[in-house]
Amino acid sequence: MITPAYAQMMARYNRWQNTSIFAAASGLDDAARRKDRGAFFKSIHGTLSHLFWGDTIWMSRFDGWEPPNIPDSTKFAPNWDDFCKARDEADQRIIDWAAKLSDADFIGDLIWYSGAMKRDFSRPRAMLIMQVFNHQTHHRGQVHAMLTAAGAWPDDTDLPFMPEGETDV
Repeated sequence: MITPAYAQMMARYNRWQNTSIFAAASGLDDAARRKDRGAFFKSIHGTLSHLFWGDTIWMSRFDGWEPPNIPDSTKFAPNWDDFCKARDEADQRIIDWAAKLSDADFIGDLIWYSGAMKRDFSRPRAMLIMQVFNHQTHHRGQVHAMLTAAGAWPDDTDLPFMPEGETDV
């Protein structure tokens, strides 16, 4: 299904895209970032907060991160400047985690309790690792659309345009 090299490339892609999205969002004032723009998580800030919350939940299962204790994912990262720093640090931690993956890390199932669904789940580890990156891309796409509508312009999002050296697998 997927390999360590795929996860490593997607971890680098995640950092590249978050750097672009956060730079574009930082050009807006706080009110513009928090404005309800009709997205599922309403605002740019709320959607990025949800995404960070989701990454933290999954990485708590995969790499022992402290799980978030805030049930409302849109309020996970309230202060923008602190959020930017924490996102950057988390992106490096995801890169470091992916660098340690071996083929064995994609075998078998992961069992966890979902607070959102209020029950236990068991799913293939490879699928769940892929889900982490899929979830990131999905929500960054929503944020990209909100940013461009607000007049901010993030970088390209296509993998072939990732800077040299970042795409090496």
